[in-house]
Amino acid sequence: MSHLRFREVEVAFNREPVKVEIPKQVPSEYYGMYVFNRKTMYQYLPKQTYDALTDAIDNKKPLDREVADSVAAGMKQWAIDNGVTHYTHWFHPLTDGTAEKHDSFIEHDGKGGVIEEFSGKLLVQQEPDASSFPNGGIRNTFEARGYSAWDISSPAFIHDNTLCIPTIFIAYSGESLDYKTPLLRALNSVDKAGTAVAQYFDPEVKHVHSYLGWEQEYFLVDEALYAARPDLVMTGRTLMGHESAKNQQLEDHYFGAIPMRVEEFMLDLEIECHKLGIPAKTRHNEVAPNQFELAPVFEETNLANDHNLLLMKVMAEVARRHHFRVLLHEKPFAGINGSGKHNNWSLGTDTGIMLFKPGKTIKENLRFITFICNVMNAVYNYNGLLKASIASATNAHRLGANEAPPAIISMFLGKQVSDVLDSLVSSDKDDNLKIAGKEELNLKVSQIPELLLDNTDRNRTSPFAFTGNRFEFRAVGSSANCASAMIALNAAVAEQLTKFKEKVDARVAKGEELDDAILAEDKLLIEESMPIHFDGNGYSDEWKAEAQRRGLDCETSVPVIYDAYLNEKAINMFKTTGVFSEIELKARNEVKWEMYTKKVQIEARVFGDLALNHIIPVATRYQSILLDNVFKIKSLFPKEQGEKIAAQDMANIEKMAQHMQFIKDKTSEMVEARKVANKIEDQRAKAVAYHDTVVPYLDAIRYHIDKLELMVDDEMWPLPKYRELLFIR
Repeated sequence: MSHLRFREVEVAFNREPVKVEIPKQVPSEYYGMYVFNRKTMYQYLPKQTYDALTDAIDNKKPLDREVADSVAAGMKQWAIDNGVTHYTHWFHPLTDGTAEKHDSFIEHDGKGGVIEEFSGKLLVQQEPDASSFPNGGIRNTFEARGYSAWDISSPAFIHDNTLCIPTIFIAYSGESLDYKTPLLRALNSVDKAGTAVAQYFDPEVKHVHSYLGWEQEYFLVDEALYAARPDLVMTGRTLMGHESAKNQQLEDHYFGAIPMRVEEFMLDLEIECHKLGIPAKTRHNEVAPNQFELAPVFEETNLANDHNLLLMKVMAEVARRHHFRVLLHEKPFAGINGSGKHNNWSLGTDTGIMLFKPGKTIKENLRFITFICNVMNAVYNYNGLLKASIASATNAHRLGANEAPPAIISMFLGKQVSDVLDSLVSSDKDDNLKIAGKEELNLKVSQIPELLLDNTDRNRTSPFAFTGNRFEFRAVGSSANCASAMIALNAAVAEQLTKFKEKVDARVAKGEELDDAILAEDKLLIEESMPIHFDGNGYSDEWKAEAQRRGLDCETSVPVIYDAYLNEKAINMFKTTGVFSEIELKARNEVKWEMYTKKVQIEARVFGDLALNHIIPVATRYQSILLDNVFKIKSLFPKEQGEKIAAQDMANIEKMAQHMQFIKDKTSEMVEARKVANKIEDQRAKAVAYHDTVVPYLDAIRYHIDKLELMVDDEMWPLPKYRELLFIR
């Protein structure tokens, strides 16, 4: 294995950048070329069909079968014109990934041949096998039927010569088995509730849209080095490995010059994204070595989520062309930054108003404060649920370490907005609704123009931060499906906005002026949700104690965190917003607990194999070399002199023996702990057992393996080291 390591290091070191063929057109000319967007619809659909389809999309109306048949005919022709041979319903099962089953367009023609056919029935609905997807007990293994149904709001696209049709996925009995179904329900709920409140300020508002701008962080590792690390291949993270002498302490990687191989990969990825209609805009080095980020232009949340899931697949494919592997695990390397997927979330009206953006008039700022207060209250009331929505076995390694937000949900608002809210509570004057926009900063350097400062700073330790005209939900993990966080957030805000409107309307019915009623309810919301507001250092121990005192959810055990989905308040909220039934919630939690157990179980198995079959044999061989050296020294030199010369080797032999004994003993104990946990039938109890009795062994044993890495001859060590994984590009 050590020979493999050095061979792969040499291969990786000698890689040359793979040159990318840049399209001759500018991006705007090939952007969306593989998307059945409105431009393509207009070209391939009869005008009557085009009008009916766009009206259904814009106004969330059902599509009749006759129109669906016409759409299918046009979509099939467009696909065939682009060399497509197959189609698939593309959906998001409860695995955090995507699923697809490819069917060709061919059907019997009745004459011994075939014809290309694609009907509205095949476009609108299909029947994939539902038995093998995670379902939390909703389906029995022998009950296979499930349905996928076309989501007309997310355009079909072509990928790998296959027409991909975004769909929802539900059980035969009607319960959702995916992320898209409840996401669409949550977005409809926040649209309805948000519109009702937005109409207080503008009666012309017909819809409120939820927007999402994700920031995808990731690591790149050369594929040769990746192949020599079984832990990376099997779990997505390094289960062992001593930190490199140089990691991120010089702060020279963030926004630094992008390595040549990586830049070609990024260019290739951007081109592929633009062809697929993914509005990739920003690329840069992240803080940790070999860590990078891609961020797009904001889109409506449903489409943005589809694009992120598609991006993660495309990233993996493009990376292989450049002899890289993409690591989307939240913490692939210990001791340096992990990777998140910051969800920048906002609400906006169909009239073009961003609801989290301060205005120029008292009424505009009252609208701004109203929506800020309602979000603040929703986050406060459901801080535990929001944490549960981003919790996972993988994200648990990231939260609270190396610039990641802590595992306590709080809200950062910035000094100016905080001052406005504070003064609003204690004053009756409308003057408190005057919120400055961007201020000028003159640096008094002639070559530098005046800068425009935002009305908030940034707080890197806040898991939910107001950043000017949006909220940044920074706790979301890099491998996650954004829908999980967006479902919880949009549903909670929808419920709060609904309650707010009921209370305002009740005040107005009693004779209060509308603006006075709104302002009075805003003040109550500010006072009630004050515990969630925290602009300080989220890493400090003082904050953890303070958060506990404020009554915020401070639980750190992932299986227990998931309980927030099943408390009475959360169940009622999801029911009233129409997002989840109680059956669906219970089933999803079963899936979450089971997924947590399986991921830890896999890590423990891989870890045990590496410890006993890779590390211990190599350490034993090196220890034997030292013993042989000691024997020869003592044979050659007089006793006192020989013992003095061999003293260091003897000390190392003893230390190695202690480390190896600990590794063998604790690995055996870990195996026994797994056996005990595996006998537990209840999924929650099993997940808790894995968290409490298996996970602690991983770090404890790792410490001793990492110590051996520093002692064993470098030429003998079998696994690529951090310095090789992180600095060979």
